[in-house]
Amino acid sequence: MTGPFLLLHPSDTVLVARMNVAEGVEVVLDSGTVRLGRPIPMAHKIARHDIAAGATVLKYGMPIGIATEAIAAGEHVHVHNIRSAYTPTHALQDADGITAGVSL
Repeated sequence: MTGPFLLLHPSDTVLVARMNVAEGVEVVLDSGTVRLGRPIPMAHKIARHDIAAGATVLKYGMPIGIATEAIAAGEHVHVHNIRSAYTPTHALQDADGITAGVSL
């Protein structure tokens, strides 16, 4: 456990919020302490370390998506910066709620 965040599996690239976490909270990561730049809702994820664009994002030790941009340690990891790797027929929504250009 890392403060208000959980590490679910040793190979995970993300930590999961155990509660709503306010902007500005300091989180201790392997690479050092980071200050959250935005509030993180309960059950949402932050990057455990820097994640390169195109890298596989792991949760529960399993791939949950691909980073669509570089994600710095401590940044919110969600549909605005990862895409699903499940199936091309699954319709995703961007962070603004608009369907993300996936045809069904």
